[in-house]
Amino acid sequence: MRRDEDYDVDEPYVVIERRGTGAGTFLMGLAIGAGLALLYAPRSGEETRREIQRGARRVRAAARGAAEDLSDSVVDHYEQAKRNVEDRLELARNTLEFRKRQAAEAIKAGREAAQQARDELEARIAETKAAYHAGADVVRADRRNAADADAENRTDRAQSE
Repeated sequence: MRRDEDYDVDEPYVVIERRGTGAGTFLMGLAIGAGLALLYAPRSGEETRREIQRGARRVRAAARGAAEDLSDSVVDHYEQAKRNVEDRLELARNTLEFRKRQAAEAIKAGREAAQQARDELEARIAETKAAYHAGADVVRADRRNAADADAENRTDRAQSE
């Protein structure tokens, strides 16, 4: 099956050519139009030259005005973009400063909590050591008392025998 069999031959079709329409094409058309206007002009050469000079002044003034408008527009867009970037930078700086303060406060609170936990742990260790020593002293005293009692019992038994 051929590809062109898919299309109906009787139907019209449109071919679109893409070409850049730029300033060169416009200027060429302008030059051709000006040349034709000069050829078919009903005025004398002097009148035509004056009319061309007036037209050139008008075009120059219009171009100057358009250039100024474009320049103003570009400057306005630049200033607006600059303000937008500066505003965003200021917001980022403020956010960063706020986050730094938050982090510093969190670090400070963490250090204080760690110090408090350490102090409590050291107090518990000191209490535990004191209780251990007190218990050990009691056991030692009991052992001494028991040893003394045994010694007395032995002495009593030895004397009674």
